[in-house]
Amino acid sequence: MTTHQRQLGDLTVSTLGLGCMGMSEFYGTADDQQGIETIHRALDLGVTFLDTADMYGPFTNERLVGKAIAASQHSRDDIQLATKFGNERLPDGTRVGINGSPEYVRSACDASLQRLGVDHIDLYYQHRVDQGVPIEETVGAMAELVEAGKVRHLGLSEAAPETIRRAHATHPITALQTEYSLFTRDLEDDILPVLRELGIGLVPYSPLGRGILTGAITPGSLPADDSRSSAYFPRLNGEALEANLALVDRVRAIAAEKGCTPGQLALAWVLAQGDDVVPIPGTKRVAYLEENVGALDVALSSDDLKALDAAVPRGSVVGARYGDMSHIDA
Repeated sequence: MTTHQRQLGDLTVSTLGLGCMGMSEFYGTADDQQGIETIHRALDLGVTFLDTADMYGPFTNERLVGKAIAASQHSRDDIQLATKFGNERLPDGTRVGINGSPEYVRSACDASLQRLGVDHIDLYYQHRVDQGVPIEETVGAMAELVEAGKVRHLGLSEAAPETIRRAHATHPITALQTEYSLFTRDLEDDILPVLRELGIGLVPYSPLGRGILTGAITPGSLPADDSRSSAYFPRLNGEALEANLALVDRVRAIAAEKGCTPGQLALAWVLAQGDDVVPIPGTKRVAYLEENVGALDVALSSDDLKALDAAVPRGSVVGARYGDMSHIDA
């Protein structure tokens, strides 16, 4: 087991987490056995911070993660399990909408605990902010879950600074999960300062820019059943992809000088942004997991960081994060 650990508020987690979403949906064909093997390898390597959500699948990813934990040789106490509620879906995949009502908070948590097969969730996030429900009501219901022992720590995802403040005043927030990478840095201006003022950790999802920063994505390389090939992800399609691959080439050149892969360099950059930052790169393959863990051994000097800033200047990435940004709290 690695000793690489960091603090998210008062929760101790592995320095690198594992995003499990792609094992069940969105990024091509699912293979449960492959996913379980990847989770088990992650735990063996000391990557004990596992991230899922009820809407992944929907519902199947929590079952997969729960199955992997149950079959693992590692103690449940050594695993930091995070899941999310709020993006309501039906079993057939239909999207109902964002739901932050107290009643839904309670029912969603009970359903997640049952699917995961555990008696508590270490970090429970509101996946998206419900603009129709005051954040105090949602977090108040989440706080009741802490009091009941069903949840240990609370988190938010894609929340705006004022929402974070109001939530934290209702019950301490341990972590904010949001997109952050060399390709997505807008949170540095307003969100990151609030997190650090309040002592809230940052959990970057898509720290590899949905895979583009690994150098593995090229025009036409994504299969039709991979959501990244759709207009929902403008950066990864058409002329935007062509422009953004030129930025990836710059990252690749620096990585070659450092003797690491582009993905490892991009992850090392995220890790270098602070000891309160714990990225959760997602993968469903053991080989990519092992490559990601290698980023922990990539040390970046101040000159390296300056070179990366010059290679991928803020604002240089072409295209929005999502084709529809209406679900993002602003």
